[in-house]
Amino acid sequence: MSEAALPASPIGGSSPAAAHAPHAAQGKGKQSQFRLIAACSLGNALEMYDFTVYSFFSLLIGKLFFPSDSPYGSLLLAVATFGIGFVMRPLGGVIIGNYADRKGRKAAMTLTIGLMVLGTLCIAFAPPYASAGVFGSLMILAGRLLQGFSLGGEVGAATSMLMEAGGVKGRGFRVSWQLASQGVSALLGALTGAALYAALPQASLESWGWRLPFLLGLLIAPVGLYIRAHLEETHVAESHESSPIGRLLRNHGGLVLKGILATTAGTATMYLVVFFMPTYMIRVLHMPPSLSLLSGCVTGITLFAVSLVAGRLADRLPNRKPLVIGSLLFSVVAVGPVFWLISHYPSVPLVLALSALLTASVNIGTTPMFLMLLEMLPAGVRASGISVIYSVGVTIFGGSSQFIVTWLLAKTDNPLSPAFYMMACGLLSLGALLSLRERKAG
Repeated sequence: MSEAALPASPIGGSSPAAAHAPHAAQGKGKQSQFRLIAACSLGNALEMYDFTVYSFFSLLIGKLFFPSDSPYGSLLLAVATFGIGFVMRPLGGVIIGNYADRKGRKAAMTLTIGLMVLGTLCIAFAPPYASAGVFGSLMILAGRLLQGFSLGGEVGAATSMLMEAGGVKGRGFRVSWQLASQGVSALLGALTGAALYAALPQASLESWGWRLPFLLGLLIAPVGLYIRAHLEETHVAESHESSPIGRLLRNHGGLVLKGILATTAGTATMYLVVFFMPTYMIRVLHMPPSLSLLSGCVTGITLFAVSLVAGRLADRLPNRKPLVIGSLLFSVVAVGPVFWLISHYPSVPLVLALSALLTASVNIGTTPMFLMLLEMLPAGVRASGISVIYSVGVTIFGGSSQFIVTWLLAKTDNPLSPAFYMMACGLLSLGALLSLRERKAG
């Protein structure tokens, strides 16, 4: 891989070590793009599967581990535990992102898989409240915290590697696989959930069936470790007295803040439309679980396809910012009518079609936006920067979204509650993006 094939920072200077970073992967020649994408994206998809399948089974988990007399009480406690995993994301983003900038992307990505496995084990083997009391609830909590810490560092390391490894050409398409892999996660989780709800009686689901998706998620251990062990490193650590995270906050704090706000619309769409919609369809629209989980399949496929299209567009457009802003404007205007329609005319085909529309409208601009942020960050702080931007944004606006919307639904009984939250997040993202100046690393 030639030096011209990797990004040079458009902000600030590059140290001599940074200038030689491209040679980290040169020893064995240019690594296969297929292997690179598989290693970064398949591992991320499997990790996101573990992290998000909890959302699809939140009603059942709430009943088994967080009993309550209130109809919404168990669900509130379950989604609060789902959200608590996000609290660890910023810490994981800081520690693992810093590690990725110091020791390399490959080492960090191997670490995240091990941590995710530990978290999944805690959830898969947690005894229910009826037999173990609060101990089972605490095991669920511990598993969520470990999963959150792991994912906090996964995104920055893997996305940075996808950007750096193949040169400028096709950079947007490679990065788009990070988001596309999350669509695969949603699809896998929804298919698993739908199959279990359709095949097993309620008693079997409650006694052992709900554990199967988490046991399936343990496949990340052999698969993820194997494919990532054969990656070539893309980043040689720079010699600096201060840590990467310190330099990031000192020199690029404004960009980090704008990046956090810019991610809010995509985050809200992901966690409300892709992952919370099955719960919304069951609780608010009173649809059967097996049918409601189809929404996860449809939005997962939509997210996968639209992300790859967006990556190709990001590579071909001379300016990406208009596409990002246009997608946000459309989603802010459309989300209200979408939820009004599905709450007043609750048919499965309509819900699926409009959920796909919202997913597509936001995510056509998400990959170009992340590529803009990646190119604005120097290589020596890139993994830390993306980890902090993504994990903090997801923690504040994603991890809390299901709890806030569930609380609003319980208090107001207004089926448009998700739309109000998503509109607010969209406006925040729009304001942040308008203040960003697009720069391209060469």
